[in-house]
Amino acid sequence: MKFLALSVLIFASLTVMAQQPMSLLVGSKAPKIEAVDNNGEAFSLEQTLKNGPVVVVFYRGEWCSYCNRHMAALEESLTQFKKLGVSVVAITPELAKYVKKTVKKTSASFSIISDPNHKIMDEWRVSFMLDETMYSRYKNFGINVDRASGNKDRILPVPATYIIGKDGKIEVVHFNNDYTERMPVEDILSALKELQ
Repeated sequence: MKFLALSVLIFASLTVMAQQPMSLLVGSKAPKIEAVDNNGEAFSLEQTLKNGPVVVVFYRGEWCSYCNRHMAALEESLTQFKKLGVSVVAITPELAKYVKKTVKKTSASFSIISDPNHKIMDEWRVSFMLDETMYSRYKNFGINVDRASGNKDRILPVPATYIIGKDGKIEVVHFNNDYTERMPVEDILSALKELQ
């Protein structure tokens, strides 16, 4: 009986662990990004890297105050990024009409890619399923993540930040399952200056 209980506990633990996404590794090749951004322009990570490093940010949506603060901070420092020859791109599971709300709230002028089918998010291994408890809690606060993405799978991204070098390899990773944590912009800038 003890063996059965232990087996169930181990299985449950592995299941929980399996639901937690794992970061891509520093030094590995960054997955491709080929998409149309919020301005209707084609975005290619490969092509953009020809101009210099790229900061890739994943955010949950316009309803997320932590995301909005981070996006606004990125915008405020955009001139510094450009001086370093660095491009910024943000990826969200939300539909384009909600991306417009993000732009309105944060004044973000860099490329934002809507990824409602989470293909990009899956390739970058940031996707996870919001559990029923949190999903219901969000809905009680008027946040419907499925409506925002046009899906019914409760998928959100870990709000991760990746710095990609000109060679297409991942140089820096900030990956934290705690949705309140973001890589501070000053840390991103410091890391980029070290890569110069």
